[in-house]
Amino acid sequence: MKKTLKSLLVNVCLGLLIAGLTATAAEPKKALVVTTTLGFRHSSIPTAEKVLNKLANESHAFTVEYARVEPNDPQYQDPATKKPDNEKVKAAIAKILAEKMSAESLQKYDAIIFANTTGDLPLPDKEAFLNWLKSGKAFIGMHSASDTFHGWPAFIEMLGGEFATHGAQACVECMNEQAGHPANAKIGKSFVINQEEMYLIKNYDKAKVTELLTLDKHPNSKVPGSFPVSWSKNYGQGRVFYTTLGHREDVWDDQTDPGFKRINPVEVSLAYQQHILGGIKWALGLAPETVKP
Repeated sequence: MKKTLKSLLVNVCLGLLIAGLTATAAEPKKALVVTTTLGFRHSSIPTAEKVLNKLANESHAFTVEYARVEPNDPQYQDPATKKPDNEKVKAAIAKILAEKMSAESLQKYDAIIFANTTGDLPLPDKEAFLNWLKSGKAFIGMHSASDTFHGWPAFIEMLGGEFATHGAQACVECMNEQAGHPANAKIGKSFVINQEEMYLIKNYDKAKVTELLTLDKHPNSKVPGSFPVSWSKNYGQGRVFYTTLGHREDVWDDQTDPGFKRINPVEVSLAYQQHILGGIKWALGLAPETVKP
């Protein structure tokens, strides 16, 4: 009887230990989504916030928290003009970034996502941010993340490239350069987008990144060449995923408000969502380097 009771207790303890380890392993990562802007502000930002929340909830891989300031909020408007007061907006952005991205606060997160940010954002400690990433964290950027911090070479080096310019929105066929990468596994040999604002990138060295999507011709002139669309790279012990895509609401969102005229079909949005979800999971170390397409 004593032996049986002892064995039972051992089995119970082992079961609790395994259950505890499993629960810890399954705990989702924490991502901070930054959508503040001190330059051009994309109308697709609310859509981006909604879609990232959806991907987090459906995948159970990560949770999202936001660092956002909506310039059209009445509290930031000039009472006389009813338009955003730039100084109030800047002060609000500085406050929320000081709260969310201080050296201490960064330790709460596994990833920082810049979703259509622009301008020289007032980070409280730039060096602490880069050191946080180098320590083994994740940075993910969409579209105009490359139109952020033009005067900060270390950020551009970390990201892997910098926005140079763009032409008119165009129909493009993005070539899948890494079918086994988690960001591309749900995309076929190419990804056709009916209409999107395509960035041309400068300060870019393909030898320092893993190219994921590219164009084999200029998006507007159609002159043959090689133009990066998305890539991934290591940064110290950290990981970086960036895609130039994400200007239009109907690239982001497979669900649109009544009356919204889609140019890109739902299939484009779903493919884009899988692209960024795979990139996020790769950057967080939740997906292997290579997966079966």
